[in-house]
Amino acid sequence: MQLEELKPNLKSNSLRVSDIVFFVVAAAAPLGATLGAAPVVFAVGGAGAPAIYLCASLILLLFAIGFAAMSKYVVSAGGFAELVKIGIGRVAGNAASGVALVAYTCMMIGVYGAFAAFNSEFILSYTGIAVSWQVSVLIAVLLVAVFGYLDVGVSAKFLGVLMVLEVFILVMFDAAVLWHTPLSEMNLSTMLPQSINFAGIGVALMFAFTCFVGFESTTIYGEEAKEPLRAIPLATYISIGVIGVFYTVTTWCVGLAYSGEDVQSAAGADLVNFIFNVNTKFVGAWSTALMQLLSVTSLFAVLLSFHNALCRYFFSLARSRFLFKALERVHIKHNSPHVASATLTCITIALIGAFMVAKADPIKHLYMCMVAVGTLGILILQALGAIAVIAYFTKKKQGYFWQGLVAPLLGGIGLSVAAYLAFANFAELSGANSGLASNLPWLIPIAACVGIINGTRKRVY
Repeated sequence: MQLEELKPNLKSNSLRVSDIVFFVVAAAAPLGATLGAAPVVFAVGGAGAPAIYLCASLILLLFAIGFAAMSKYVVSAGGFAELVKIGIGRVAGNAASGVALVAYTCMMIGVYGAFAAFNSEFILSYTGIAVSWQVSVLIAVLLVAVFGYLDVGVSAKFLGVLMVLEVFILVMFDAAVLWHTPLSEMNLSTMLPQSINFAGIGVALMFAFTCFVGFESTTIYGEEAKEPLRAIPLATYISIGVIGVFYTVTTWCVGLAYSGEDVQSAAGADLVNFIFNVNTKFVGAWSTALMQLLSVTSLFAVLLSFHNALCRYFFSLARSRFLFKALERVHIKHNSPHVASATLTCITIALIGAFMVAKADPIKHLYMCMVAVGTLGILILQALGAIAVIAYFTKKKQGYFWQGLVAPLLGGIGLSVAAYLAFANFAELSGANSGLASNLPWLIPIAACVGIINGTRKRVY
């Protein structure tokens, strides 16, 4: 077993399996992703949206089999970067470190844009008070900073409450649809591949994969988990299973709710209200109002989850001397990576401040462009992770044929195809068809090169 033994350390034995699952599912944003991504998947993938989510689930589950097996031997707050370094080598690990920092930061900045827009719109709709997105985003940054400073258990409990609420509101919608749909009309064929509109499969699959981003953070919390060698694999399987089943069933119910209509046209005509409209029809206007509120808290939960994950990346990379040594300091009382958290908060304010100065739109520029870059980067990290698993078990020669070769190989092929589709369809994924924004994918190879140079210069071990 390979454990990091350098001091200082994060607070050990502080997170249960359920706590880690809360972090992961919160990052997946069940409600936020259903409202934001599902309409796009229907609009470009047609009635076969449930099949697309099921396909993404199976690919990630195959990868997770090897990922979970390797996490029994490698416990680190360094996440994918550490797995790649141990499995493939130091140079590849340095490249993965650079990609991870850029990808997760872009994802987080993008979600800040979505939160700001939704929060300001919600306040205006229900109070009549106009709050600029700039004010909304700064309030969110400060609140996240407070949670990042405190004991990680505080964030876990808070995320648990938010996750339960947003899952409950969607389960209530699912139950209402199933209750009012005759058994003879419950068509399961939309979960089969032949129902997919392959003309838009690239974009649809990318938005589906975006909904799963964050499941790999199970290994990031390994040092703080109770019984990590058992907790991390278990939390990984539970997280992917919960997320996959949840999205597949919910999109299936949305399809049933639009039974008798052209669901693809309905989604394309009104992406914003696509889910709200059928929720009002089957559950009621009061539920839709609550759903709108919980969509804001869902996005906040994503921000908190990404902030915590990035702080642990900073901490681990500082401990291995990839980043500044000061970032490895932990709080004497909370055992939180408080210096890393404060540093990340400053970086967040600076990046968002640049968008403010440029008078960017919170959805079109922050959310669409940044999340597109983040999704591309994380898919590449996951594909590298699959290669790392195969390389690791090949070197160990422990005969894990299924866990160490077949499953990660199949999952890696699926993730590589997904990464290619993300690159090929970047304009559609981000909405950036020209100008500087269309060149954003180059941030990923640049980050990899900077990571290699930085790691070589600092002689990271």
